[in-house]
Amino acid sequence: MNAGEPRVFRVSGSLVEATPLPRVALYELVRVGEVGLLGEVVRTDGVHATIQVYEDTRGLRVGEPVSPTGRPLEATLGPGLLGTVMDGVGRRLTEIASRGGIFLSSGLEASFLDPAREWDFRAAIHPGQPLQEGDLLGEVDEGMGFAHRVMVPPGVSGTAAEVTPGLHTVAEPVVTLEDGTPLALAHRWPVRTPRPCGTRLAGARPFVTGQRVLDLLFPVAEGGSVALPGGFGTGKTVVEQSLAKFGDADVVVFIGCGERGNEIAELLAEFPTLEDPRTGRSLMERTVLVVNTSNMPVAAREASIYLGMTIGEYYRDMGYRVAVMADSISRWAEALRELGARLQEMPGEEGYPTYLANRLGRYCERAGRVRTTGTPEREGVLTFIGSVSPPGGDLSEPVTQAALRVAGAMWALDPRLAQRRSFPAVDLETSYSLFVSEVTAWMEEHAGEGWAALRRRILELLRRDRELEEIASLLGRDALQDRERFILDAAELIREVVLTQNAFDPVDSYSPLPRTHELATLAYRVFTEGSAALEAGRRLDALPVGELRSALLRLRSMDGDARTAEVDRLVEALPRMMRSPEDPPGTASAAGDDPDHDDVHGEGDSPEGVSGEGVPGEGVPGEGVP
Repeated sequence: MNAGEPRVFRVSGSLVEATPLPRVALYELVRVGEVGLLGEVVRTDGVHATIQVYEDTRGLRVGEPVSPTGRPLEATLGPGLLGTVMDGVGRRLTEIASRGGIFLSSGLEASFLDPAREWDFRAAIHPGQPLQEGDLLGEVDEGMGFAHRVMVPPGVSGTAAEVTPGLHTVAEPVVTLEDGTPLALAHRWPVRTPRPCGTRLAGARPFVTGQRVLDLLFPVAEGGSVALPGGFGTGKTVVEQSLAKFGDADVVVFIGCGERGNEIAELLAEFPTLEDPRTGRSLMERTVLVVNTSNMPVAAREASIYLGMTIGEYYRDMGYRVAVMADSISRWAEALRELGARLQEMPGEEGYPTYLANRLGRYCERAGRVRTTGTPEREGVLTFIGSVSPPGGDLSEPVTQAALRVAGAMWALDPRLAQRRSFPAVDLETSYSLFVSEVTAWMEEHAGEGWAALRRRILELLRRDRELEEIASLLGRDALQDRERFILDAAELIREVVLTQNAFDPVDSYSPLPRTHELATLAYRVFTEGSAALEAGRRLDALPVGELRSALLRLRSMDGDARTAEVDRLVEALPRMMRSPEDPPGTASAAGDDPDHDDVHGEGDSPEGVSGEGVPGEGVPGEGVP
């Protein structure tokens, strides 16, 4: 070999230094060593280059060759992504497994998309038509009737000279421009560069999760970013898997970033067996899995979240609603900390790099609701949900705080609720959402009239419950008046009936918005009727709270006509059940007999007994910055 050929002169874990590399660019991909380990340039001074290697560097020797590729880390975007399982740098694990190996060997190469599979391209343009970036060229069927929209890649424009419909592989041109530029079904895009879009739009519609506590109390607008912090055992992975299954998204990109290998193995085994509520087919048919387990190199872990986001942006540009979920951001931050230490960068709080918050902020800004470039005009949405694993459940640690600076909502998980088997274990005191005002109009129309008022009343009842719990812990429950003790009972009923769900119940595991509104209204109606009964002189121990709790719990597992009939029965019977036996029929001793009182939709004024000051319009828990 020539003396001027680039060679390794230093190895430190996943970091490799090589020289001479005078014209190498920052974040350019290189091949390192005799086996061709894949790496990325993270520092250069014009002669020497520091490379973070995405693979295991054991056995790499000083003096081995280094070959620049001239390109950054890129994703190949085209039909065939849905249903794919890939590692953090885009190698299809199904292809690797088909070769007979169960581990990723050094220098292994695997294609991003299946290069041999043919797709039936249906053209939407004609020769002589002017084209610009983002214009729709045509469609292919990506499975289960999913229309994969083939677009002009960013930065490309011209006039179509030749259009070739029919069967093509992802690399074959389907359109040729007059200047000779070929446009294939797939194109490449650097994962660290946000894909261009037309206009960013404000959120108007919620990302419906099917989880009552989230949709009712802490809704997030489509295109928002959510932080999901929680300690070990609080159910973060289960929540994200539930969101992947039931979340109102056309495409799901799930990033397993630095999680335990057995969890990822269970995920890979379970996802193909999960039934998509939309189609009745496998959930994997509209899902892309990017997995990088805790025993894989940290450099690939750092790249994996960018790969997943780029895939999400690609489907967003087609005009679809996309949900990108990362589990977890903390493992990505730990990879940054390790790489920063090897690069001898100035450490910040708890050893994390000083640019952690900036890097995370730029990443979360790639989420949003946009009007895409090109014609026909279309809107796409990308919603990001990132779980955070704070050590010891300490939400004041740097990664959680950095996430809260850029996230519009936080769904904090409480280990105490998880220990009591209350799932989802959402901490009502810590969690918040800044999207309530954006989604209120949509919720009032689609969830139920009076949604905003019902939400405020429930939050106020739960706030008053926390205050009384503190008093009861000091003085004892018997020191409280009947009305105050009933607030504790009503709040417990709402938590048990409305805010928890059974993930193993085929009906209760997913709660549509109208059903959530109906159940929450009935539970709150128990409080209003009971409060009025106490005001009329009935004793607390005579109120049938236990019977009503059992009836509402049964209602959670009912569906169809049986549920409708049971709801009607409860609405009719509730005032009678709360009325004192001494009261003659027709006496307005319960709130339900007052024609001006709240109906089942939750309209009207809140009872005075919640806080003694009515329902506040401002400062309601969960609506502001924590």
